[in-house]
Amino acid sequence: MPGRILIVDDVATNRIVLKVKLSSACYEVLQAQSGTEAIEVARRERPDLIMLDVMMPDKSGIDVCLELKKDPVTAHIPVIIVTALSTSEARIKALEAGADEFITKPIDELTMLARVRSLLRASDTEEELRLRETTCQELGFSEAAPTFQQPANIVLVGGQKSSAIRWRKELSDQSHHNLEIATLEEALLLSVSPTPPDAYVIAGNLNRPDEGLRLLSELRSKPGTRHAAILMVLQPTARQQAIIALDLGANDLIHEPCDPQEMALRLNTQITRKRQADRLRATVQDGLRMAVTDPLTGLYNRRYAQSHLSRMNARSQSSHRPFAVMMLDIDRFKRINDTYGHVAGDAVLASVAQKLRENLRGVDFVARMGGEEFLVAMPDTDIAEARLTAERLRKVILNHQTHLAAIPNGISVTLSIGFAMGGVTNETFDQTIARADKALYRAKAEGRNQVNFFQPAA
Repeated sequence: MPGRILIVDDVATNRIVLKVKLSSACYEVLQAQSGTEAIEVARRERPDLIMLDVMMPDKSGIDVCLELKKDPVTAHIPVIIVTALSTSEARIKALEAGADEFITKPIDELTMLARVRSLLRASDTEEELRLRETTCQELGFSEAAPTFQQPANIVLVGGQKSSAIRWRKELSDQSHHNLEIATLEEALLLSVSPTPPDAYVIAGNLNRPDEGLRLLSELRSKPGTRHAAILMVLQPTARQQAIIALDLGANDLIHEPCDPQEMALRLNTQITRKRQADRLRATVQDGLRMAVTDPLTGLYNRRYAQSHLSRMNARSQSSHRPFAVMMLDIDRFKRINDTYGHVAGDAVLASVAQKLRENLRGVDFVARMGGEEFLVAMPDTDIAEARLTAERLRKVILNHQTHLAAIPNGISVTLSIGFAMGGVTNETFDQTIARADKALYRAKAEGRNQVNFFQPAA
C-alpha cells in the first residue's frame, strides 16, 4: 500500500510541486506550513515519512527534527531534510539532529522517489518488528536492551585500495568501530563467515563500472548479510547508480569526496538501526518461541495472535490503512486421521503450515488457531491483493503433497478460505475475525476448496 508523506514548507508553491511529484507515485500527501503545525500533524496523523524544509518562520527544520526525534510518538518516523543549502556543514547538522536523509533543491524527482521508497521499506520493517516486540512485552517475554554495545565490524571496499586506506584513516579519527579493508572477493567470503560484518562501505565502481552494485546485490541475497548496514560511495554525477543502489537495498548513500564526519554519522545511524532490528528479531524468535508458538507447526498460537492482532487493528485504524484477515481450514481433515492415523495428520498440519509461511510476505502474520484451522493477517493490504493471496494459498495447498515413508503416494489436502477486511472502521478485531469466520463457513457450505469474501451489509 502507498505510504502517507507529510510535506512541511512555508512556501505554498514548494508544497504543491512536491505534492504533485509524490501524488503521481501514488503516495498520500499531508501538508504543513510551519514547524509548529508540522509537529502537531505528525503527532496526530502519524505519517510514514516527513519531508521537512529547513528555513521556516517559526522554527527551523533542524529544531523541528530534534523535537520529532525526542518524542516517542514520532521518533521512529523517517525525516528527509529538504534545503537549498548543499554544504557539508548543513548535511552534518541535519544528520546530527536525527534526519534520515538530506536532499538539496532543485529536487531530482527520480532520485527523491528512490530515497522515499528505500526509507519507507526500512520503516515498514522496523514498525512491524516494533509491533511484535510490544506484543512480547505485554506478554512478559521481552528483555531490556543491553546498555553496552560492542564496536561494530565494518568492511571497506574501495574502487582502489588507496581509497579504502583513506576511508579507514579518516574514519578511525571519528569512529570507535573495527575497520577492515577488503577486495570484492574478500567481502563476499566474509559474508558467509560464522560472524559476518555488521556494515559495509562500498564504492559504486570497483574493478569495473557498477561492480559495487553487483556486490551490493550479492550481499543482500545472502542470509548472513541480508540485514547488514550498507553505505554506497558514489560520484556526485552518478544519478542512475544512486537510484539503482537504493532500489537494490543500500541503506544510505554518500558522494565523493566524502566528509569523514558525515560518513561516520551515517554509518553510526545505520549500525544503530541494524542492532535495534537484530534485537527485535531476536526477541521475537527466541523470547517467544516456547511460550507463544505452536510446538507442532512452529507457527504462533492463539494466545499470541489475539494480543498481536488487536494491536495491528489499532495501528490500522490510526493510520487509515486497511488490513486483511483470512481464516483457513483443511477440508475433511478428520478423514486423514481416521485413514492414516494421527501421526500422518500431524505431518499434514506441519507441512501445510510450512507452505503457508513460504508463500506469504515477511510482514504477514500466520498462526495456528487450533485443530486444522489457521489464521493469516496481512497489514497494509487492499481487497484485490488479499483475494489474489488467498487464491494463491489455496492453489499451493491443492498442488502440494505430504510425503511419509509409510505412505509412498503422499497425502493431498485442500483448503477452504474465508477472508474479511479490517481497520477502516471502529470495528474490533474480534468482529473482523467473526466476519472472516462466516466467509469460511460459506466456503465450506458451497463445496470447499474455495475462497469466500465476507462483505458487511451496507
